[in-house]
Amino acid sequence: MGTRGRDGLGTGWRIMPNTKSAWKRMRTAEKARMRNKAMRTRIKRLRRAFLEACGGGDPATVQEAFRLYSSVLDKAAKKRVITRNTATRRKSRAALRVRKVTAA
Repeated sequence: MGTRGRDGLGTGWRIMPNTKSAWKRMRTAEKARMRNKAMRTRIKRLRRAFLEACGGGDPATVQEAFRLYSSVLDKAAKKRVITRNTATRRKSRAALRVRKVTAA
């Protein structure tokens, strides 16, 4: 276990690593955490936009929102931010909504 102190990344107080490789791993993990957080936020934003489009009822807008939403889900699954099955399940449920809106 390392010594207590500021981690140097602006994320607060943490256990500090003793070895150089552990320090590098901590920095790498922090960068990955920030990337994953950004991707999850993007997924949420596009999901909200898709649901709003479904509420509006315009089929063209719904199709475009679905295209963007499914694209970001695929990218997140590819980068392992979310699992493949989660991405597939969310796309499947979104596709059901698209069919419902376009059929009406």
